[in-house]
Amino acid sequence: MAIPLQLLFLPITFLLMTSLIRFSQAAGIATYWGQNTTEGSLVDTCRKGTYDYVNIAFLINYGGGQTPQLNIAGHSLNSSEIETCQGLGIKVFLSLGGAASLSSSDDAQQVASYIWNEFLGGNESDSRPLGNAVLDGVDFHIQAGKADYLADLVQALSKYNTPERKLVYLSAAPECFIPDYFLDAAIKTGHFDYVWVEFFNNPPCEYTPGNTSPLFDSWDSWASYPGINTLFLGVPADPAVSPSGGYIPPQVLIDEVLPFVQNYSSYGGVMVWDHAHDLNYSETIRPYVSKSQIQYYAAI
Repeated sequence: MAIPLQLLFLPITFLLMTSLIRFSQAAGIATYWGQNTTEGSLVDTCRKGTYDYVNIAFLINYGGGQTPQLNIAGHSLNSSEIETCQGLGIKVFLSLGGAASLSSSDDAQQVASYIWNEFLGGNESDSRPLGNAVLDGVDFHIQAGKADYLADLVQALSKYNTPERKLVYLSAAPECFIPDYFLDAAIKTGHFDYVWVEFFNNPPCEYTPGNTSPLFDSWDSWASYPGINTLFLGVPADPAVSPSGGYIPPQVLIDEVLPFVQNYSSYGGVMVWDHAHDLNYSETIRPYVSKSQIQYYAAI
């Protein structure tokens, strides 16, 4: 018995429609934890359900022969909390803060080795501050000290990765003006997986009420900047953390800013500074942070 012609076209039509659909990668939300005694534990932060990346802030006093110190405002932190966060699908980074003071390329190599063995996948230390937990990567939040040899530190950390396995994710939090004084050379190495630019406390490149142009112009420049892989929009969770401006009300972010930045292929999500002040900001914007999951191409 002959098969009706229209039935023959059904599989072809389905394949054609499937070929016209592109599933976009979901974007995420990053934040910083550890600088406020009232913000609760790391595990409570992760269980909030709004973050995909949490930066433990900060490791200070690294380089120049100093003894590095984990300064998390008196919080206690153990390996089980970190492992719980990772079990929820959250990447947990160690954030380098304070004043950078690397003295040479060899010094940068030594600091990278210290971080690897004390916080990442190394096993040449008996004094790991966070126990057996293996953090997912290292964040660079450098806004003081010297810019020298930070690129060497990034390159040294990236060498722990292999073609078969990603062992160290790297991120950076430059300010929005270009070039960033401390991180420019490091960003240009191309080794940062995520760059969450702080579009606040810098009037020339931040949002002001009724005026998105400075922010949009800066975002456009960052999106094409050498070394950028995945770009995040860094915003303050509350006006109190950005006294020089840049706070974007959640509805403005949803209605005006996200539709613009999501048009860029490098867009990766939003960084909310910081968890201590994030009462409901990330919760409000989370449903809108990802691009549309299904996008249709024009018919052939």
